Amino acid sequence: LISTSHLQLAAFAFGTIGWILCTVSMGLVEWRVWHVDNTTIISSGIAWVGIWKVCFISYLHVSSDLKEQICHKMNDYETSIPNAIFVAQGLLLIAMVVGALGMASTIFALRSIYMGILHKTQIIRFFLVAGFLYLAAGLCVLIPVSWNFYSVVHNQTISFPPSFYMPSSPVAQEVGAAIPVGIISAILLLMSATFSFSYRFPVTPNAGV
Repeated sequence: LISTSHLQLAAFAFGTIGWILCTVSMGLVEWRVWHVDNTTIISSGIAWVGIWKVCFISYLHVSSDLKEQICHKMNDYETSIPNAIFVAQGLLLIAMVVGALGMASTIFALRSIYMGILHKTQIIRFFLVAGFLYLAAGLCVLIPVSWNFYSVVHNQTISFPPSFYMPSSPVAQEVGAAIPVGIISAILLLMSATFSFSYRFPVTPNAGV
């Protein structure tokens, strides 16, 4: 029975790594890298736009020899912030919860297999549930990552509140580190879903129902 679950063990490993990368991408501020021409406040000429906050380096509040990272949090009441950012916040939180449930379901199924609990319906059901959960988590990561990637490619603008000291449009912008991390996370979670769905219980005369 154990020899039939190698792919599902890989699904758990991939799902775990994908879930970790999802968490990492959500915490990174480098979703979009903005290059700005006004360096009066944004001294380095580069600002990082994440899904939770905007950050840049400034020498204005200290001295020319000391730099300070200034960050502004993006909240729901700021209507000028695009939907791509708020949707990313919600979907990535959902992906974290759903991905964790997918790992738990896989653990229950693998536990039954490795402990020799030959309950066909239970094992298959847990793998199917895990597959659907991994699939949902993967899509919840893929949607905001693709949406933000599209925004970068088309150099879309953001009307930040005046208190952010951010221009509404950059001279240029590029993909930050969080997007490729999110893409890898989505791929691993979708692979985990595929492996979980592929499980077939071996046909043996002594198998329980």
